[in-house]
Amino acid sequence: MKSKLIFNLLIIVTLFSMVISACAPGAQVSTTATAGSPVPTFPQGTPVLNVMTHDSFAATQDVITSFEQQNHVQVNFIKSGDAGAALNKAILSKNAPLADVFYGVDNTFLSRALSAGIYEAYVSPVLANIPKQYQLDPSNQALPVDHSFVCLIYDKGYFAGKNLPVPQSFEDLLKPDYKGALVVENPATSSPGLAFLLATIVHFGADGYLNFWKSLKDNGLAVVNGWETAYYTNFSGSSGKGPQPLVVSYNTDPAAEVFFSPTPITESPVGSILTPQMCFQEIEFVGILKGTKQLDLAQKFVDFMLSVQFQEDLPLQMYVLPVNSQAALPDVFKKYIQDPTQPATMNPDEIAQNRDAWIKAWTDAVLK
Repeated sequence: MKSKLIFNLLIIVTLFSMVISACAPGAQVSTTATAGSPVPTFPQGTPVLNVMTHDSFAATQDVITSFEQQNHVQVNFIKSGDAGAALNKAILSKNAPLADVFYGVDNTFLSRALSAGIYEAYVSPVLANIPKQYQLDPSNQALPVDHSFVCLIYDKGYFAGKNLPVPQSFEDLLKPDYKGALVVENPATSSPGLAFLLATIVHFGADGYLNFWKSLKDNGLAVVNGWETAYYTNFSGSSGKGPQPLVVSYNTDPAAEVFFSPTPITESPVGSILTPQMCFQEIEFVGILKGTKQLDLAQKFVDFMLSVQFQEDLPLQMYVLPVNSQAALPDVFKKYIQDPTQPATMNPDEIAQNRDAWIKAWTDAVLK
């Protein structure tokens, strides 16, 4: 439960943002405020390092403050929409960059970011602790920070109450027993939605995935624009009260449900379906934007994001998994999370070449 201090702080920050927005329509207000302690104050003249992120970015304030104090800098986070929207902003402003560092591009958008030439190459010494499987950019312009698995999450209580087996394949989802049971996110507007679409393409092939989706639509598929609506409104699990007991989400959800339960529980109310190729691995990257006037500080911040201190803060802030092999997972992750042994993967170049066409074809088949 949030303390009164944090609640009051949020009110102050919100009111301040509203005042600024009213004075300067269209201006974006950024802040170092993240989870944890109050935002520190800075001496006049302290340099500011601007870090562009997607809207889901979160970090413990004490962790960010430690970097600021060690490097005598104020870190200013600029949240810029979902990963695709943030990347668009970075590309459109590359001749006059809005930030020094950009975090949040994932492997579904990696090739687009690299072809746009927005990054400075940087070989961080911390890469020595990051397995090669996450280092998808040999030019070291985009360095891996975290990874996760987009999977189908199911409501344990629903299936137990109906005495219904949990589906174990894409094909199972087409059975009458699961009519109206699944909610997915629109791949045109949602990162997990796109990841799940790519998993179906890996499984059925580029020539067969649309037939699957058309059949899924006929079996009562629900489609929403974003993850929050899918999980908290449509999903029938403990965090949501909706009609669908199956949702496209992340394999970290079982741990999150236990960690955030208002009363202590020893079993998660939700589970992950880990059938081979039914989960898609996402990897998120950070890069230094070309044109930065603070290259040294930007490099230090990249090192910091790859460091054990930041990596160990990631799981309970953004519910993703660290890529640094030296970072330990919190106990709740160790106990309640299972990783798929055979996730679906796809070369970023193949995604870049076909993403728009696949999404358009999906839209025509499912939404029209």
